[in-house]
Parts: sequence; C-alpha cells; structure tokens
Amino acid sequence: MELETVDEAVEARRDDLTDLARDVWEHPQTAFEETYAADRLIGVLAERGFDVEVGVGDVETGFVARYGDGDPVVGTMGEFDALPGLSQEASATKKPIEEGGNGHGCGHNLFGVGSLGAALAVADAIDGGVEGSVVYVGTPAEEAGSGKVYMARGGAFDDIDAMVSWHPGWYNAPTKGSCLAVDSYEVTVHGESSHAAASPEAGRSALDGLQLLNTAVEYMREHVPDPVRLHYVITEGGDAANVVPPEATGEYLVRAPSRDLVEEVSAWFSRAAEGAALMADVDVEVTKTSGVYGVRPNETLGDAVRETMDELGSFSVDDPLADELSDALRDTSDQIAVLPEEHRDRAAENAYFTEPIDALDAGTTGSYSTDSGDVSQIVPLGRMTTATWPAGTPLHSWQAVAASGSTGTEGMLYASKAIGGTLLRLLTDRDLLAEVVAEFEDRGGKEGYEPAMPEDADPYELLGVDRPDFEPTADAEPEATAGTADDD
Repeated sequence: MELETVDEAVEARRDDLTDLARDVWEHPQTAFEETYAADRLIGVLAERGFDVEVGVGDVETGFVARYGDGDPVVGTMGEFDALPGLSQEASATKKPIEEGGNGHGCGHNLFGVGSLGAALAVADAIDGGVEGSVVYVGTPAEEAGSGKVYMARGGAFDDIDAMVSWHPGWYNAPTKGSCLAVDSYEVTVHGESSHAAASPEAGRSALDGLQLLNTAVEYMREHVPDPVRLHYVITEGGDAANVVPPEATGEYLVRAPSRDLVEEVSAWFSRAAEGAALMADVDVEVTKTSGVYGVRPNETLGDAVRETMDELGSFSVDDPLADELSDALRDTSDQIAVLPEEHRDRAAENAYFTEPIDALDAGTTGSYSTDSGDVSQIVPLGRMTTATWPAGTPLHSWQAVAASGSTGTEGMLYASKAIGGTLLRLLTDRDLLAEVVAEFEDRGGKEGYEPAMPEDADPYELLGVDRPDFEPTADAEPEATAGTADDD
C-alpha cells in the first residue's frame, strides 16, 4: 500500500517533474553557482508547504526543506550542479549548445528533481496520516568543492534518522559498497624570474620546485598501501621557455579507503612539498581545498531499496532517441561486463536495461570518491542507481548529457518512486528503522566524526569562485501548508 501511494503521487506530478528536470538541464551551472536550480527546487518545496532554510553551512545555494513536525525523521538529498565543458544538445550527434559551455554529464538535473519527487510523495503520505517528518537537503557542488562537507559542518543532517539517496546511471540497483576518502590540495611555488640563458643563476625556478614534488610523489607510490591513489596535474608552469618561471601551481589528490590513511599519506605529501622547495630554493604554499570521508555502507537500507525496486519492477523508455543514443556509443562491452552474466545479453541487445538487479558493489570499496561519504558518517544512508541513460553509457560523456535532457526522465521518476517508497517504509515500519540505525551504530555511529575541513575554510575562496548574492524568489518559510498532489 505504501508503494502504491508513492507511485500515484509521483505519477500525478509526472509532467511537472519532467519539465523541471529539463528546465534545470537547460540552465547548467557549476559548483557553488547553481542559483537557478536551487531557486526552482526551493520554489516547488515552499509552495508545497515545506519549511525551507537557505544558506546552510555558509553555502549560499545549500538548503534544508522540512515537512511535518513529528518523529521519526527521514530524508533524501539532491544534487544539481553541472560540469564545465560538457555542453551538448539532446540529440544523438555530438553538438554543443555552447562551445565549451556547461552540461549535466552526471545527470544532476535528474538527481535533484528525482529526490524532490520522492520528498513530495512522502509529504502527501504525512498529510494522509502517516506519522513523522520528511527532509529534503539541497546539496550543491558535488562535482567540485564537496558542498556536503560544509553543510554537514553546519548541522544539515544532524536530526535525520535515516536517509535514502541515488545517482543517475544505466541500471537499477541498490548501492552497498564503500569508496575512497580523499584530500585535495593546491600547491603554489614562488621563485625568482630571470633570463634563462643570460642570467640563470639569478633565478629560482618555481617549476623546478613543482617538478621535484611530482618526482617525490612518484617515489611515494612504491611505499604506500596498494589501495592508495595519488594524482596530480600542473595547472600553471610558466609562460615562456627563456624565462625562469617565478610561479607554478599544481593540483593534487590523495585517496585511500580510510580517513586515517588519507591523513597519514597527506602528512607525508606535505613534508615532500617542503623538501622539494628546499631543493629548488623556493617557497611553497600547500592549501587543502577539500577533504571527504569514504561512504559507510548500510546493507539493511540497501536491502530495503532492493525490495522496493522489486515491487516497482522495470519500466520502458519509448523514445526513438534512446536507440539513437545507444547506437552512438562506442563499444560498451567492458561496461556491460560488470553485470552478472545472466543479464549481459539483455543489456547489450536493448537501448535501456531497466530490470532491478542486486547490488554490484556489496563488500567492495570503489575507486571513486564522493562527499556523500560525510553524510554517511552522520546518518544511516541508503544509496541506489537507476537507469537514466542507455546501457553502458560512461559518466561525463556527451551521450550522458543528451540523455539527461531527454530520455533520462523515466529513470528519474523511477528513482522518485524507489526513494519515496523506501522512506515511507521507514516511517511506517519502526522495526526496519531500528535495524537500519542498529547497523549504523555497529559500524561506528557518528561519534568521532569531524569534518576534514577546518572551521574557517571558505569553499568559495578555496574553489576560486565568487560567492553569489542568492535570494530565492519563493517564500522560503510559508505560514500555511499548501495543497497535496491533487491540488498541484
């Protein structure tokens, strides 16, 4: 009955949710600058009667929307930031809308709206007599900047009993695995310029200092545990070969399965930067730009998600563009090979693969990182992926952008139902909720969690973007409750 209620609530809003996702897709904004998407999402929530707090964690486009005033409190969250350089029409040929412009290559336009649909459906159930509250947390800057870290620091997740979230993808399954914690650094080296041929002795090369650090990182690789990953790129190395570079800058990532190991390797990295500066006789600044935890899995919630998906079944995508996008992909056999063997033929033969399957990552630690890891240290977090683009489509590809603005909305609505159905089960089945919380506590609970970024860290300054002057156009704190789905 719970799932039937959610299904009806989502279907009643099908056109509105679809239009909203495509509207956000048409206005792609990158990390911490997503004023358009935040304004649209806040407007829908406020109109529905959610109490909305904006600017949470000193993040201008971060917000928390709450409906109901009882316990327990369940929640979901939505991302809505785009990626730079991925502008693409909703077509089966590679054609940027704006050359070099932004695009939703990870489907975050779908992510934010899909979670929104779930929160609205649960609000309807609360109006219908279900006890408890539902929270929607608007979380900017996942692709760069780790916005959830600052919102966690600001208490956005503290009073939520359990959360369910998702990410766009090409199959329907719960996510039960962990991922790598990560620290990000910007290293700036200051030297002295001079003529590289006429007076090289008068100069001190900042680029030398940076290259010596990169050499140190290469030597570090041999002596760190195998799961550790070290990455770097030179972003500024000088302007002319005959001038000793006075400034050089690089970006560095340290990844590991645990926060403790990340911090241990990061401390070594910082010492290596100081040593490189001594060798090159230059000055060095090491600035930590981001720090996140790995995801703490909750298999009880993962099982609940899988049961909800089983009840929902599969769905179809009846749009010729789906086949055209599938045909436009390169060889997807490696991607599809992650599926159990019994599913691979169907995934390869059809544009979309939409039948629910078991978690592919249970008991594993993925090589990616996400700021959802910090959320999972504070509150039990269930995660899932749903088929929003054709089977085998890689993330951050132009095909993913095209599908996110067209055929992907069916998978988004499926996510709304799967999240909403699972949240409603948590509100109505207190034994299930107790089991979810018990697993969370058994895995460490939230005692001992401390954000990896210091209290005075300013995400805008660290990312190098201007703080937007953001004021939602909607009334963020309504005095009266708005109507239900039937009134929308």
